[in-house]
Amino acid sequence: MQQIKIAVVVNPASANGTTGRRWPEVADALEEAGARYDYTFTEAPYHATEITARYLKDGYDLIISVGGDGTANEVINGFFKKGILINEQAAVSFMSTGTGRDLGRTIGTPAGIREAVNHLMKSTDRLVDVGKVSFTNKQGNREVRYFINVAGLGLDGDTVARVNRTSKALGGFVSFLWGTVISLLLYKNRQMKITVDDREVCDEPVTLVVIGNGCYFGGGMQIAPNAKIDDGLFDIIILRGFSKPALLANLPKVYGGKHLNHPRISSLRGKKIEVTSAEGALLDLDGEQPGSTPVEVELLPGAIKLRG
Repeated sequence: MQQIKIAVVVNPASANGTTGRRWPEVADALEEAGARYDYTFTEAPYHATEITARYLKDGYDLIISVGGDGTANEVINGFFKKGILINEQAAVSFMSTGTGRDLGRTIGTPAGIREAVNHLMKSTDRLVDVGKVSFTNKQGNREVRYFINVAGLGLDGDTVARVNRTSKALGGFVSFLWGTVISLLLYKNRQMKITVDDREVCDEPVTLVVIGNGCYFGGGMQIAPNAKIDDGLFDIIILRGFSKPALLANLPKVYGGKHLNHPRISSLRGKKIEVTSAEGALLDLDGEQPGSTPVEVELLPGAIKLRG
């Protein structure tokens, strides 16, 4: 580890400012483990993408994201320039110190700081898949972004938008559970047309569609329990026309990944997904809410090196 160039991208505002307060502990753990690194604090939304791109252009071999799933998403986007990797040899690592820790659960990163650092130092690189998404951003323009864990539309997008507007001081589980319950009480199913690998699979009122590269979202919900981040396929989960009482009744099952046998839930696998909705459906990308339908999602198999 000492012989490679390491850069750490830190979002001090993550987890209601907890990441900033815990950064000295992270720094001490890295130094105790023998890592030599440079680091930069983010100062605004999407700053992590700019920082990551700059480090990669400067020849850094490993980028460590310290923050939440949104920070991790920004770092992943910093690896790409006009659809091409800036440095194919560089690897990424994630220390999930944010509210939800869904990516950390997906890739198996320990929750404790020293445990996470030790895990990172002992790990080797592996190739993992990345999702590429084209969508309509909040300014009404088409935009392309990347995600590493989960993308979702419908109730998911509404929930993420609500959670991100509020304090997360109570932690990931409570914040996302509260946001989910409030959102499902207010949410109205939207007519969506969904195609998977150019085959229409749905054209009806939909509560939620999830494109899982990883399996966790919403602060610990195992929404796509069979998804693997390196198997070359998305797991697509569609909740069709759920009523509010049915959603509330089945919500506990999602935390344990026990929901897939419900008759209104479809589970498919594929590499390309398109979703349109005349009513508009909000998009969630790794816990961020950047825009809405129409959405096109493409799997990039083995696109990036992950350490940890």
